[in-house]
Amino acid sequence: MFKASLRSHLTLWFGGLSLLTLLSVGFYFGHIATEQMKQASGNALLNTARAAATLLGEQLRERQLEVYLLSRAPHLERGDLDNPNILKSMQLRTQARTEYAWMGVTDAEGQVHQAVNNLLVGQSVQKRPWFQVGLRRQYTGDPHEAVLLAKLLPGLPNGEPLRFIDFAAPIHNAEGKVIGVLGAHAHWSWVTRIVESAAFSHKNSAPDIQALIVDHDGKVLYPEALMGQQMAVNDSVTPGWTTGNGYLTSMVSVPTPSGTALSWSIAIRQPLETALQPARLLQYELLLLGVFAAVVFGLVAYYLALYLSRPIEQLARSAKQVQNNQPGARFQLQHPVLEIAQLGQSIDAMTQSLLRKERELQEANASLEATVAQRTAALTQANAELLSLATHDGLTGVYNRRRFDEKIAEYSLLSRRTGRPFALLLIDADHFKRINDTHGHAVGDDVLQQLAQLIQRNVRTTDFVARYGGEEFAVLLPEVAHPDTPEVVAEKIRAAVAQAHFQGVGQVTVSIGLGLADPADNNHTALIKRSDQQLYQAKAAGRNQVACHAH
Repeated sequence: MFKASLRSHLTLWFGGLSLLTLLSVGFYFGHIATEQMKQASGNALLNTARAAATLLGEQLRERQLEVYLLSRAPHLERGDLDNPNILKSMQLRTQARTEYAWMGVTDAEGQVHQAVNNLLVGQSVQKRPWFQVGLRRQYTGDPHEAVLLAKLLPGLPNGEPLRFIDFAAPIHNAEGKVIGVLGAHAHWSWVTRIVESAAFSHKNSAPDIQALIVDHDGKVLYPEALMGQQMAVNDSVTPGWTTGNGYLTSMVSVPTPSGTALSWSIAIRQPLETALQPARLLQYELLLLGVFAAVVFGLVAYYLALYLSRPIEQLARSAKQVQNNQPGARFQLQHPVLEIAQLGQSIDAMTQSLLRKERELQEANASLEATVAQRTAALTQANAELLSLATHDGLTGVYNRRRFDEKIAEYSLLSRRTGRPFALLLIDADHFKRINDTHGHAVGDDVLQQLAQLIQRNVRTTDFVARYGGEEFAVLLPEVAHPDTPEVVAEKIRAAVAQAHFQGVGQVTVSIGLGLADPADNNHTALIKRSDQQLYQAKAAGRNQVACHAH
C-alpha cells in the first residue's frame, strides 16, 4: 500500500483544511450578505411600487371625480345638452388638463351633442363600452386603441398607436332621470408618465429597475414592448416581493376609483443579478482569498516537512486552534532552522490577515445595514413628500383644490345628517392681474404667499384654508355661533389684508363672498354658487369688502 510522505501529508492536510475552512467562511458570509441584499432590494422595490400605485390611484380618482362633478353641473341638470355653457366647462377642463384627448356629452341614445374641438359631434358612440356603462354608473376603463378618434388626432412620434383610458359618468336631469353621458378620453401616456415619475425620479433609485402596469388577469399593459405578456412571479415568494424568471419583483395593487371595475397593479422589478451583484462580488473575493490562503499554507507545510516533524506538529496544533477559534494559539517565530522560523512567521501573518479580513467583512456588513437604513429613510421621506404634494398647494403651502373638494363634501354630508350649518368664504385678491402685469409674476407669487399667511393667521384653529384657484382662496368655517361668526371672521381677514404692507406692491385688498350651508342642499355646489355670487356682489360694490347671503 502506497504511503505518502510527511511532506505530502502536511501539504495535503494543511492545504485542504485551510481551503475548506476559508471556503466555508466565504460561502457562509456570502450567503448572509446575499440574503440581506435581497431583503433590502426587495423592500426598496416594494416601497417604490407602493409610491407609484398610490400616486396613480390618486390621479385616477381625481380624474374620475372631476368627470363626475362636471356631470352634476347645474347647466347639465337642466336637461339642455346643447347649452353653450356645457362646452365652455369642458374646454376649461381640457385646457387645464393636458392629459385629456377628448371630452364630450351624449344623449341617452349615444349621439354626441357637444365635444371639445367639435370632434365626433353628431356621431354615435352607442357601442362604446364607456357609454354603455356610463348610462348606469361612473366608469374608468382599461387602455384601448383609438377607434373613432384615430383619424382625427395626430399620431405619436414613435409610430405607436394612440391609446386612451376612458372616464364616464351619467348625466341626470332635475328629476333624476338619466338623459345622457359625459365622457372623457385621457392619453395612456399620461398614466405611464405618472408611474415613471414615481419609479425613476428619486436620486436613490435602484439601477436597472423596470416599472410595469398589469391588469387583473396578470397581463402587462405597459411598457409597450411587453404588452400582452403574462406576469409569472411564483418562485420563492416573500410578503411584498418575489423572485422568479431572473427578476426580483414587487407588485402592489392600484387603489382604483370607487364604483368602477378597474383593477390594475404596479410591478417594479430588477434583474436578480443586478440586485445581488455587490453580495456576490464580496463572496467571490472571500472565495479567492480562501484559495490563496490554502495554497500558501500548503507550500509552507511542504517545505517545513523536509526538516522537522515536531515543530510541524506544534504548528499543526496551533493552526488547529486557529481553525477552531480557540484562544492561546502561538506560532514559533524564532528557530535555529530558518525555514521553521519563516513558517511560524508566515502562518502568524496569515492568521492575522484572516482575522483582519473577518473584521473587514463585519464592517462591510455594518456598512450594508447602514446603506439599507439610509435608503429606507430616503424612501420614507419621498413618500411623505408625495403625500404633501397630493394635498397641499406648492406655492402658498395651504391645502389645494382637490383637498378642498374632499373637505367640503365631508362638511356637506355632516351638515345634512346633523342639521348643523357651516360657512364658506371665497376670497379674491382685487386687481391681481394688474399686480402681475405691473410688477411681474414673481412679485405676484410673493403676494399670494403673504395673502395665504395673513388668512391663516386670522382664522380659527378649526377653520380650513385652501387655495381655490389662481388668486382665489377658500375658507371653510365649521363653527358659525357667536362671537366668532362667519361675518366677524371675514371682516377680520379683510381688515388684516387691507392694513398689511406687501413688499414691492404696497397695499393689496381682497373681496370676500360669504355663503352659509343649508342642510336642504342636495350637494355642496349650491353653497359654492351662493358664495361665488356674494363674491361677485362684493366686487360689484367697489371691492375691499365682505358680501354675505342673507340668512
